[in-house]
Amino acid sequence: MAVSLIEKYRNGCRPTNPRLPIVHIFCFSQASCSEAKCELQKRNMTENGLGHRVLNMDTMNPNVKRVEYAVRGPIVQRAMQIEKELKEGVKKPFTEVIKANIGDAHAMGQKPITFLRQVVALCAYPDLLEDDKFPEDAKNRARRILQACGGGSIGAYSASPGIEIIRQDVAKYIEKRDGGIPSNPDNIYLSTGASDAIVTMLKLLTSGEGKNRTGVMISIPQYPLYSAALAELAAVQVSYYLDEDKCWSLDVGELRRAVKVAREHCNPRALCIINPGNPTGQVQSRQCIEDVIRFAAEEHLFLMADEVYQDNVYAEGCQFHSFKKVLFEMGPEYSSVVELASFHSTSKCFMGECGFRGGYMEVVNMDPEVKLQLTKLVSVRLCPPIPGQALLDLVVNPPQPDEPSYATFIKERTANLDILAEKAKMTEQVLNTVPGIHCNPVQGAMYTFPRLSLPEKAINAAKEKGQAPDMFYCMKLLEETGICLVPGSGFGQRDGTYHFRMTILPATEKLKVVLKKIREFHKRFTEEFS
Repeated sequence: MAVSLIEKYRNGCRPTNPRLPIVHIFCFSQASCSEAKCELQKRNMTENGLGHRVLNMDTMNPNVKRVEYAVRGPIVQRAMQIEKELKEGVKKPFTEVIKANIGDAHAMGQKPITFLRQVVALCAYPDLLEDDKFPEDAKNRARRILQACGGGSIGAYSASPGIEIIRQDVAKYIEKRDGGIPSNPDNIYLSTGASDAIVTMLKLLTSGEGKNRTGVMISIPQYPLYSAALAELAAVQVSYYLDEDKCWSLDVGELRRAVKVAREHCNPRALCIINPGNPTGQVQSRQCIEDVIRFAAEEHLFLMADEVYQDNVYAEGCQFHSFKKVLFEMGPEYSSVVELASFHSTSKCFMGECGFRGGYMEVVNMDPEVKLQLTKLVSVRLCPPIPGQALLDLVVNPPQPDEPSYATFIKERTANLDILAEKAKMTEQVLNTVPGIHCNPVQGAMYTFPRLSLPEKAINAAKEKGQAPDMFYCMKLLEETGICLVPGSGFGQRDGTYHFRMTILPATEKLKVVLKKIREFHKRFTEEFS
């Protein structure tokens, strides 16, 4: 019976509803459906074999196979396995895995900002607007956001670029941050975190074939989002190196070298800057930003400024300068011609609200016709998450001095940033006491990227295992101590140098434990392979 049904289907016989999925097409009866499905699966396996699936490693998108993302790579997967083993009672020389590999503030114990969570809670469950436990300014923000949502619910879609009043608030925030330089809400696109907007811009920029293929300049070390996105888009990565000996500074001479070499095999069209830096923690000076803008103008490059750590500046004498502010203060010679997209997020700074996936992008000097294409492109994904948009609105439009939530908000914001500054200093100081580890000052962001001096015997042992030496080091650290770090090779580094990236986010006492374990491990490792 099942065979005849299959043959009838293959010979063009259809049930009355041709839109039904294939399993239901055979449902002339409940029994025949099961038989037909089973028989068809057997035939497919017999006739084609498992190696001839429609989607296999030979037929899948080859660009996806080139994508690598070290922050959640093999070492993190092993860390998750170890966590499972610990729960199952497997004995280890440690009792927990400490994941210092990623900038996930709340997972590391950072407390949410009360006002942000109150308003989001009110938006998610409006019946709470009648609850006296919530301050009136939080209720007013929630009402304003809900009024801008379809049906008064954050469960509704928004316009693809984001809710209009929130884009207006973002523009006001940028104007205030940049000392009154105008910002147009029509140039603001809300996004699913900054990452989503960055990938969208890279999609717009990528074109051409062969020597005309788009090249995108990214710093080395870099945040792996960039190299992963470029691999997926089959764009050309143009690497420029930060100067580790000068606290990971950016040198325009190095940019000129990189772009000159790149023009021999691709068409460099964009320059990506992360400021403050990830994974390197440097904060760019005003002069450096001016030099970069001049370089972009001379070389006719689109500037992408990743500024998600703009509130995370700790070192004395360092200050965040937005690329847009510096661009416009340089005058119309530059502000009227340099194309710029800048990015911000709710995931970092004092908020650390990674899971809400809120962010924005502002575009400057974009061709109006290209801007229409950008709007079309973001519309394909419907809209960013509405809870993330709501949270972003509270970040750019926080409590004001005359509002009841202001004092608590400022206290919590300041505490979060002060603790991060203390941990940044402590991390640098402790790591620099370890022979064979050199750590630059953590001027900003949430990470340190110390250099490792590894014995030749260890380097050879890594090669025998087919691993990068710093991967070998970090994997051994994980197995012996439970500390999960990311090897520098996952971010890019100069040949012959080795690093790891570590977040400074663990709670102070736990961070002390992490640093102590790293110091003890590095001593044992060096002795073992000397």
